[in-house]
Amino acid sequence: MSSADALLRTQNSVASPMDEVPELALEELQGELVAGARRGERVAALFGAPEANGTRLVAVLASDRDGTVRIGRSAPLRESFPSLTPHLPAVHLFEREIFEQHDLRPEGHPWPKPVRFPPRAGVASAIGIADFYKIDGDEVHEVGVGPVHAGVIEPGHFRFQCHGENVMHLEISLGYQHRGVERAVVTGDPRRRLHYLETAAGDTTIGHATAYAQLVEALAGSRVSARAHALRAIALELERMANHTGDLGALAGDVGFQPTAAFCGRLRGDWLNLSAELCGNRFGRGLVRPGGLGFDVDAARVGRMAEAVERAVAEVGQAADLLWDTPSVMSRFEDTGRVTREQAEEVGLVGPAARASGLTQDVRTTHPTGIYRVAQIPAATWDSGDVFARAYVRWLEVRRSAEFADDLLGSLPGGDVRASCGALAPDHLCVSLVEGWRGEICHVGWTDGSGRLAGYKIVDPSFHNWIGLALALRGQQISDFPLCNKSFNLSYCGFDL
Repeated sequence: MSSADALLRTQNSVASPMDEVPELALEELQGELVAGARRGERVAALFGAPEANGTRLVAVLASDRDGTVRIGRSAPLRESFPSLTPHLPAVHLFEREIFEQHDLRPEGHPWPKPVRFPPRAGVASAIGIADFYKIDGDEVHEVGVGPVHAGVIEPGHFRFQCHGENVMHLEISLGYQHRGVERAVVTGDPRRRLHYLETAAGDTTIGHATAYAQLVEALAGSRVSARAHALRAIALELERMANHTGDLGALAGDVGFQPTAAFCGRLRGDWLNLSAELCGNRFGRGLVRPGGLGFDVDAARVGRMAEAVERAVAEVGQAADLLWDTPSVMSRFEDTGRVTREQAEEVGLVGPAARASGLTQDVRTTHPTGIYRVAQIPAATWDSGDVFARAYVRWLEVRRSAEFADDLLGSLPGGDVRASCGALAPDHLCVSLVEGWRGEICHVGWTDGSGRLAGYKIVDPSFHNWIGLALALRGQQISDFPLCNKSFNLSYCGFDL
């Protein structure tokens, strides 16, 4: 019988000695994952940690009900393990990744196809060459899109199985952007480590840099000033507002509605310019640093930023209202690309994609760190699970983030934003969660006996959510793909770590 006490129970961004992380028999660890899912916990991470005598499976469960994180690991494994995917679909991609990275075959996995196509144990592989799913029948045809796309966009391959214009199945094949970021964080030059994390997903610089900084600060026992925490949160919300605004404009463009498309293209730039006010870089690079920040702001700049936030959110509201008030737009948004609450929960969707299907998970409120412990943002949800819901949740989040940022700018704590971050505690592990603009970002890091990073795992929200796009296309017209794709707007490079 499973017990919630079988795993280490801790909290977001709290370091724990490695010997406190329980080692369980694989069957018991998998039982904990299934039992946790039944209690409403989410699988935030499941990955392999290689050792001299095999590879351990490390599991991280996040509970949105009590704000705790539970961690456990298996005994070292070799060659294979029984797949948990038939009982817990949310781990399907984690298990495929474990097979690919550590040559541990998940026996019984319904479809252990490649994730990023690296060579395995002497077996060569070519990116994009895979056993794609096929549907046979009269009038069934296959449509391939990519990996090279028009315009400036990252590469990814989409393969549709269609009956006429109706999509029966969409298969998404990625891996073209794989750069070995996780490996470089551990084995590369430590002076470049933060650069790797800031560019893990280039449009989520603040999200990933904050997750890394929280983890390092916990392992080092470093304290961060209230002012630094507040400015980090402002930067994170600016990143959210910039990307959500851009997505609203892109969705408008996909249905040929140019007024909102044009307005939001400019307004996204206004949010990015506010990030540049903080640190001189429109994507926020150089701002977040372990121990604090790389830059501070004076009172005059704070005043200018507050005025700009108020002006920008009002203009985004006008552009968004044009969408909701235009019948031709709503006829394309509503009932298109629906993902039900049950589907979202079963496959483990996160972020706006999950909240648009009625789930309320949001790390800022369920696992708060920093200033979010005392200044909270209510989770923005809708329940229809379609393109409209994913668009409307973005607009709700822009409004709430603007109000939150404006309040912080009006009451910034004093103090220094720069602080030293000392040596990392040896033989410790930490899980760091951040609500990025796409959803939950999870970083897991652990040290060896000398206090050096021995392993690092990154789970970008896109890792959870690409399957959501595939589900959204089932039963849709193939012409709905661009609109559905943009309503998720997932990261290729954030997936290909």
